[in-house]
Amino acid sequence: MDYVFSVRSIRQGAFIAEPGASHFLAVPAHEPAPTPTHVIRKSAWVDAVFEAARHGPQNDGPRGDILFYIHGFNTAQEVMLARHRRIRAHLEGMGFEGVVVSFDWPAANMALNYLEDRLDAKMSAFRLVTEGIASFARLQRPDCFVNLHLIAHSTGAYVVREAFDDADDRPGVAAHSWSVSQVMLISADVSAASLAADSSKSSSLYRHCVRLTNYHNPFDNVLSLSDIKRIGVAPRAGRIGIIDEPPQKAIDINCGPYFDANRQDFAHLDYPAHTWWFEDAHFMEDVLHTIRGAVDRREIPTRLASDGGTWLRFG
Repeated sequence: MDYVFSVRSIRQGAFIAEPGASHFLAVPAHEPAPTPTHVIRKSAWVDAVFEAARHGPQNDGPRGDILFYIHGFNTAQEVMLARHRRIRAHLEGMGFEGVVVSFDWPAANMALNYLEDRLDAKMSAFRLVTEGIASFARLQRPDCFVNLHLIAHSTGAYVVREAFDDADDRPGVAAHSWSVSQVMLISADVSAASLAADSSKSSSLYRHCVRLTNYHNPFDNVLSLSDIKRIGVAPRAGRIGIIDEPPQKAIDINCGPYFDANRQDFAHLDYPAHTWWFEDAHFMEDVLHTIRGAVDRREIPTRLASDGGTWLRFG
C-alpha cells in the first residue's frame, strides 16, 4: 500500500482541486492515482503507517522512520503518487526500512493556476500539522524512537513553513510538545530571505525541527523571476539558497553543478531543472544519509564541503 493524507474535496465520486475535508487513503500498488474508494478510517491509517515505519530491534521500544512528502503547485494526483513511488523505490533500494507518506493538497494541473494554488496551500497547511504530524507525535513516548521527516518540493515548502507557523499560533496545538527530525526542501518556492536566521516567517519551522536542509539549483528556471506568474516575487530559496549565513539548524546544498553536469539525463522531463530530483539516485542517496543522521551534515559522502559552501558531489 501507498499511504496518502489528502485534503482535497470530493465531488461526484472523485477528488477535485479544491480544499475539502481530511481523507486518509491506502492506495494499492497497481492503482495509478488515489480515489475516494481508497479512504479508510483515520485510526486504522495511523496504525498502519506507524506499523510500516517500524524497523530494527524493537525490544527497547518502537523504532523507525516516517517520511512525509509534500508536493508543489500544478501537481495532479497521479503525478504526486508517481513521485511518491519514485522516492520510495529509490530509498528502499538503498536500504530504507521506514515508510513514505504523501500529504496531498489541492494543487491544480494547470500551469497558470499558481496564485490560486498558493491560496489553497495556505488554507490546507494547518492540517498537515494538526491531523498529520501531530497524530504521530502523540504516539511518541520516552521509549519510542519513530522519527518524523519531511521532504517538500516547490510550493510544498510554503505549505510546510505556513503549517508550522500557524500551528504555533493555535493554543490547542502550541500547548503540546511536537517536533520532526529532518526537514528537506527541494526547489523551495519560498523567498530566500524567509529562511534566514532573523526571519519571523520560519522561526516556528526551526523551533520544531532538528535540521533543515535546503537543496537549491541556480539553473531552476521555474523559480526564475522572469517567469510570468511570479512577477514581483522575491528571489526563491530553491534557486539561490538561504540569504546570508544559514541558521545553525540549517544547511544549504548547492546542486547546480551536479545538475548541469548531468542535465542530459533529465532532458525527457517537463521542467527538468525543477523536477529532476525524483529521478536521481545520487540525490536520493544524500536524502537517505540526511534521514539517518549518522554522519555530520558536512561530512556526508555525497557532498563536497569547503569554506565557500556545500555542494552535491559529482564526478
